[in-house]
Amino acid sequence: MKYMSQALSLAKLAIGQVSPNPAVGAVIVKNGEVVGQGFTQPPGGDHAEIVALKQAAEKAKGAALYVTLEPCCHQGRTPPCTVAIIESGIKEVYIATLDDNPLVSGKGKKELEDAGIKVHLGMMEREARQMNEAYFKYITTGMPFVTAKYAMSLDGKTGTRTGDSKWISNEESRHFAHYIRHISDVIMAGLNTILKDDPHLTARVNCGRGGTSHCQPTRVIIDDNGRAPLSSNVFHVPGNTIVAVAKGLTPEEKQAYDEVGAKVVEMPDERGLVDLKSLLRYLGQNGVTSVLVEGGGIVLGSLFDLKLVDKVLVFVAPIIIGGKDAKIPVAGLGAELITDSAKLRDITTTAFGQDVLISGYVIKE
Repeated sequence: MKYMSQALSLAKLAIGQVSPNPAVGAVIVKNGEVVGQGFTQPPGGDHAEIVALKQAAEKAKGAALYVTLEPCCHQGRTPPCTVAIIESGIKEVYIATLDDNPLVSGKGKKELEDAGIKVHLGMMEREARQMNEAYFKYITTGMPFVTAKYAMSLDGKTGTRTGDSKWISNEESRHFAHYIRHISDVIMAGLNTILKDDPHLTARVNCGRGGTSHCQPTRVIIDDNGRAPLSSNVFHVPGNTIVAVAKGLTPEEKQAYDEVGAKVVEMPDERGLVDLKSLLRYLGQNGVTSVLVEGGGIVLGSLFDLKLVDKVLVFVAPIIIGGKDAKIPVAGLGAELITDSAKLRDITTTAFGQDVLISGYVIKE
């Protein structure tokens, strides 16, 4: 458990920074001493096992390897990790969980066993699968893992009747929210959020985290008619921005967005709005494994109506805003009956000062 826990800590350094690859940690132990360790490098770089093996060098012979995900056994951007493990002389491998990738699932484990290596499976499996929950959905469906995040008052408001919303959550909550942004591939928001709040939608964290090159997530703005002002902060901060529209823009309009570094994608549905499912599929086709949705209520409501949300993160602040015209976090059509409401499983609560973070996974029926 000790060494697998260490491997998971290493994997955490890569989470969200190596998409579309999974975040993996590896530790090599010989005679009770860690002789090699590593985590996944950005795409095209070494996998965790290779980093650890290079560090261990000759000491890997006769050692035990602890790895958070089944080693790959196919040729991708890099050679199979199973071959390197076998050639190194590792005698024992502890794997937290199998890889759901059809090219790997069970095959990597079997290849190691066929080479005479003793393989143990399932140590800290739950933690390992949760760490790569976005990857597992992406690799089996081609769709990114969607997390809905918002902060609200005790009476379920995200802003006052005048639209003021700074700050409902406290500094501790906001600091954690920036970490969540940093480990996400994409931050998604609607046009109203851009018009009313003019957010930066950046992750204010140390970009040297984990030694990876990734810093800012891609911003995706849901803008049915292409009305986002070119002066908006999202177009003038580090990172890439995509504007998803439902109507075809003129060449001049597209050129204007191009000049501020934004890419326009057209995803109309039959109602003349952005087709959110098609947009998510497009993002998945471009290697996006995780999407963090930060509002507003219309976008969140539409995603819940379409049953496209996988996880919910809600920061609840100990304040009462009141007012029938105050902002609410989730709009859309909503459920007709309480029994039709989106239900969550695996609920956890975490205190951030006086705020409470409630998180859970949407039950897919």
